[in-house]
Amino acid sequence: MNTGLKITAFAAAAATTFGTAYGVGKGVGPVLADERPAGHGGHEAAREPTEAAGGGDGHGGHGAAAAAGGLQVSEDGYTLALETPRVAAGERTELRFSIRDESGRKVTAFAREHGKELHFIVASRDLTVYRHLHPTRAADGTWRTSADLPAAGAYRAFADFKPAKEGAGPLTLGADLAASGAYAPAPVPAPATTAKADGYEVVLTGGLRPGHSGELRLRVTKDGRPVTDLQPYLGAYGHLVALRSGDLAYLHVHPDGEPGDGSTEPGPEVSFTATAPSSGTYRLFLDFRHGGKVRTAAFTVEAGKPGASTGPAAGGNESEAPGHRH
Repeated sequence: MNTGLKITAFAAAAATTFGTAYGVGKGVGPVLADERPAGHGGHEAAREPTEAAGGGDGHGGHGAAAAAGGLQVSEDGYTLALETPRVAAGERTELRFSIRDESGRKVTAFAREHGKELHFIVASRDLTVYRHLHPTRAADGTWRTSADLPAAGAYRAFADFKPAKEGAGPLTLGADLAASGAYAPAPVPAPATTAKADGYEVVLTGGLRPGHSGELRLRVTKDGRPVTDLQPYLGAYGHLVALRSGDLAYLHVHPDGEPGDGSTEPGPEVSFTATAPSSGTYRLFLDFRHGGKVRTAAFTVEAGKPGASTGPAAGGNESEAPGHRH
């Protein structure tokens, strides 16, 4: 039985290019959402939906607006303080950051979600580089992790967390990060329905339609054989990070089903129900674990254009699964 998933939060913001001032991004328009709560207590379920102007597909549960994640460096009294806003391209570098409260103090108490106190994502502005990192927190609230950013240019760092404070909801904060060196912007990889990831092949079926929910199915195979023994990773068989080209509106979501619930099978397919807020280009990163290692399959999807081109996804993944660093 396939697991289900809802993608419910995106927002519009101006695109930021390398060399522009680094600051707070802000969403400026309504997005469409499905009112049904997502599984695992996802971020989209924690936010109060509001009426969306002119949205929806005429069916119940559609046409609500929700806040996008990662477009602001500060929200609800919390700030992502990136202590290493610039690094050298092509070199493994330690990234340091903290979450600050309204008084400027480093936050040290977090609720664990999907096995972690905090999820940390770094993506290039052109969406060709993606890193799902796992930082460690010192007693004083400073988080540290190492990363290698292969290309010079502009990046966005996302901290996905929930403070342990009573009444606090989950947040995704974003801050700009620059990698120094000779910069040559790359185009977003072309849409494709097949991605290679460290010897695995993942096939995407389905598409995105603005304002309408639809199913996305991802089938994992290795050497032509279906993978039916996917391993749990952060409490699920598949994680999805979706970034919209241009403003990098961020969403980190998980399947409704989970290992051991009696109905969720460990592959070969993981299914998602997605609603795109607008036409445009989206980059999807699927994380899955097999053979004790996490792999990442990347896809480019054009909302409103059914039947993406076939073939390997350009710029998807290198042989060493570059989407993850531990």
